[in-house]
Amino acid sequence: GVWSSDVCSSDLFMGLAGMGDLILTCTGALSRNRKVGLALAEGRPLAQILIDLGHVAEGVGTAREVASLAAQMGIDMPITQAVDDILQGRRGAQAAVEALLNRDPKREGQ
Repeated sequence: GVWSSDVCSSDLFMGLAGMGDLILTCTGALSRNRKVGLALAEGRPLAQILIDLGHVAEGVGTAREVASLAAQMGIDMPITQAVDDILQGRRGAQAAVEALLNRDPKREGQ
């Protein structure tokens, strides 16, 4: 169960907090990351979006750093890579989604 000896109660709450943050980032009207995504979907360039936003959208830099670290460590993170590709202008959103959907299925952790 959730409270087994191999799961610390703080892990559960960190997981719930992380899930809440993810949901709010995706759906919240005040989310800067969501605003960036919506503006990208309108075809606006990232540099101008960030200037107009006037605040830091943490996801932009985080996606770049996580994708870079994953590549250095040889870890396959296709969703992170797709997000970074879109943010860096290497691929459009539709092409990124199509590439993700066309990947060969495999078990997680492989």
